[in-house]
Amino acid sequence: MKAIVCERFGDPREVAQVKEIDPPPSPDSGQVSIRVDAASVSHATELLIRGSYQSSPPLPFSPGTEVYGEIVACAADVTAFKPGDKVLAMTRWGGYAQQINLPTHTVYRVLDGLGMREALPLPLSYGTAYTALVWKARMTPADTVLILGAGSGVGLAAVEIASALGATVIAVASSQDKRKVAQDHGAHYAFAPDDELVSNIKACSGSGGASIIFDPVGAELMETAFKAAAQGAQILSIGFAAGRPPRLPQNIMLVKNLTLHGFFYGQYIGWTPRDERLRYETPMREMMRTLQQMALRGKIRPEIVKTYPMEGLCQALDDLGSRRITGKVALELKGDTP
Repeated sequence: MKAIVCERFGDPREVAQVKEIDPPPSPDSGQVSIRVDAASVSHATELLIRGSYQSSPPLPFSPGTEVYGEIVACAADVTAFKPGDKVLAMTRWGGYAQQINLPTHTVYRVLDGLGMREALPLPLSYGTAYTALVWKARMTPADTVLILGAGSGVGLAAVEIASALGATVIAVASSQDKRKVAQDHGAHYAFAPDDELVSNIKACSGSGGASIIFDPVGAELMETAFKAAAQGAQILSIGFAAGRPPRLPQNIMLVKNLTLHGFFYGQYIGWTPRDERLRYETPMREMMRTLQQMALRGKIRPEIVKTYPMEGLCQALDDLGSRRITGKVALELKGDTP
């Protein structure tokens, strides 16, 4: 079978190679074997390949953390799944292979009516947005939610979820096209990250600013957004797509009584040293079912906006890095695996 293999860390153009490798063995206890049809690509993919993510895999490794496919085999003790089930799954790495064995803790059956393009964005982008806004910030319809990087996969997911659950949504995105997409997907307002951003947010919030700020960007944009926070607002630090974390204006945090949440979705899916997959397995399954039902009812509109062949990983990363893409992209991996 084919897989993207990295034998060392570095520039994806130099180290990520499509190779023929042996298929995985029969699944161990508690595992299923998945024929991977598609796997998502994100900014974190490049960090993982370069060895600059929060944790690094043992070499050699295959990248890929979010997959859609079909179960082809189950361990004898697995009763919740069967061969032929269409599933979504999350893994720390290994997803850019045509077949993968995974424990069932982070494998989710796809509901009837959803195909790959609608289902694949749900586990990571929509899961991150939902758990941050609903579980961590306890968002209500009374909130005004400022979403930075609203043209990204996770940013657009946050726009849709916040809007679907009744909050007022203010989107910030780098281009007019991305701002229009954000408004088409539920944002009530959309602004450019320019010198007028703070005054624009305060003018439309009606409460002196945003009560929740969702930040997957970091750097200067978040440093500016602090000034648009309402008294007692919550800041959700999701990531640093701009390349560095923001410098915290402690004077503003103190005077406005702000709460800063560092938020790592990996806590819920076993990507921390404590590996808490079992602890969160039940609420995660409930959330994944909720997200799929929201998609089926049209409350959210998850979509893979572009796919690439396995050999197109570097092009996908380039398109994401240059901000030519609004939304989520994926590699198509389906082959002739059994």
